[in-house]
Amino acid sequence: MTGKLDIDHLRQWIGRSEEATDIVTAQLVRGLRATLFQEIGEPKAGDAAPFTVHWCLAQPVFPMSMLGPDGHPTRGGFLPPVPLPRRMWAGGEIEFLQPLRVGDESTRTSRIADLQVKSGSTGTLCFVAVEHSISSPRGVAIRERQDIVYREMTGIAPATAKTPPPKAQHREIHVSDAVLLFRYSALTFNGHRIHYDRDYVTRVEGYPGLIFHGPLQAALIIEMAAKLRSGKPPKTFTYRGLQPLFEGSEFSINANETADGMELWTANAEGQPTMKGTAVW
Repeated sequence: MTGKLDIDHLRQWIGRSEEATDIVTAQLVRGLRATLFQEIGEPKAGDAAPFTVHWCLAQPVFPMSMLGPDGHPTRGGFLPPVPLPRRMWAGGEIEFLQPLRVGDESTRTSRIADLQVKSGSTGTLCFVAVEHSISSPRGVAIRERQDIVYREMTGIAPATAKTPPPKAQHREIHVSDAVLLFRYSALTFNGHRIHYDRDYVTRVEGYPGLIFHGPLQAALIIEMAAKLRSGKPPKTFTYRGLQPLFEGSEFSINANETADGMELWTANAEGQPTMKGTAVW
């Protein structure tokens, strides 16, 4: 498959940029609070939104005729046309400067920062790094790098020997069900079928069930970190997906204090970590 990738052509996308604007509404904040297991309340103008509300703002909108079989837009445009069928959010890093608030007009400026091709246990992997700057009327609120990975359809990462689940000083337990995943897909206007179409994800992509969004796991980790620090978000938060988290069972959000901040992770019902994050204040 590596031979089919025109790496030089794809790397021509490095440096491309785009800008999009949206408004933080009270209804969006209500919906996101509910999905993040928070008290919903009655948000009003000026109230702080959840820390990752920017992932719900100014999402690309394409006509149905431009969607691929996986529910994503057909390749090309801002993101490079990587000819590998599976696309996942692998991780990233966020710098929180100030909160976005109800009523804010938020502008996101995005830039393709890098593209790398590697080989992994499931075949060829193509990593695309996208840098974002999110601003409000008060200035830059968030700086972020997102790492998107594209990979082949054949093969799922082989099971690794299970290690004893890590112990956590702080832990919350919730249930990952289809309604939770649907709500987050709706909030982020995410048409990726792996999050809501069980026939597709099991019969076409070969997974055992619906896949929990990577950004939703990261959002829950960030909110826990802030809650444990009296509502103050970390200055920087770095996160990386370890393995898929599937719907239909309990999952946990975990945290341990460290000398520099916190190590946090989500884990499946067996306690095995699925996404890991490091928070620094």
